[in-house]
Amino acid sequence: MIAGIPLFVNLFFVLTVLFTLFLFHGVVKNSSSITVSAKANRLLIVLIIWLIVQSVLALNHVFSIDTTSFPPKIALIGVLPAILTIILVFLTKSGRNFIDELPILNLTYVHMVRIPVEITLYLLFMYGAVPELMTFEGRNFDILAGISSPLVAYFGITKGKMAKGSLLAWNVICLFLLLNIVVNALLSAPSPLQKFGFDQPNIGVLYFPFSLLPAFIVPVVLFSHLVSIRQLLINKVKA
Repeated sequence: MIAGIPLFVNLFFVLTVLFTLFLFHGVVKNSSSITVSAKANRLLIVLIIWLIVQSVLALNHVFSIDTTSFPPKIALIGVLPAILTIILVFLTKSGRNFIDELPILNLTYVHMVRIPVEITLYLLFMYGAVPELMTFEGRNFDILAGISSPLVAYFGITKGKMAKGSLLAWNVICLFLLLNIVVNALLSAPSPLQKFGFDQPNIGVLYFPFSLLPAFIVPVVLFSHLVSIRQLLINKVKA
């Protein structure tokens, strides 16, 4: 853990991780396909194992002990496996059959986790663990996706007040908001790639539990957008 960060900040983020896990489990569990929903608990076990592995790595300072390595270890060990898994799911027939049966309503509710994530980033900024540019007072507008997601889910999908084109636009815009903070986080972290935040670099994501943000929460949010966009484009939306 990071010295000087109050315990409540760590606990708040751990709860955010568990909230993400709960929401994502609900995405699979609430599928209208019995075959897909039956995989929810097995997927939950896999994700818990992933969280444990990533936590052990961070607690043993694997990500923070050498910030001169290229690519950064958090990207190589924490992020890349998750991204490759997402790519594999989209490239295989069985993977596409799986994601096409996920309910877009639940996928949209997943983005609520971006609200506590942004609160965490602001707290980390206050305690010197991330630069201001990673907060909603800087270049990070991702909290807008979190605030709007339950409104889009309820009024746009449940109540049917938004056309598919509008839902697609919302997902694309929020995906770019996500990519914006990911790029800024990467370029402000201490590594050979660092371009910003030299006075107060992004060290937060190199330590437990905050390393679970790029290793777990960001891939879940990214996956949720990509699946929703695919479903809307192929006209296969299951709300």
